[in-house]
Amino acid sequence: MPKRSRKTKPPSADPNVAAFEAVARLTGRRPKRRKNPAAVALGRKGGRIGGKRRAENMTAEERSESARKAVLARWAKRA
Repeated sequence: MPKRSRKTKPPSADPNVAAFEAVARLTGRRPKRRKNPAAVALGRKGGRIGGKRRAENMTAEERSESARKAVLARWAKRA
C-alpha cells in the first residue's frame, strides 16, 4: 500500500490566508469555523466500519504484523 501524507499545506503557506489571520489577530475578531454535522457523522461511520473490514480481509500473519507495529508505536510514545 502506498504511503501517503494526510497533512495538507499549513494555512499560513498562502499569503492571503496569512494576511487575513494577521488582521484577525490584531483586531481580535476571528470567524468561528463550524463543521458540517452530516460530514462528521459520515466520516465517523466510515472510520468505524473501515477497521473491521480491513481486519476481515487480512491474513492472520498480516493482522499479527499490524498489531505488532501498533504496540511498538504505542511504546515509542511513552519513551
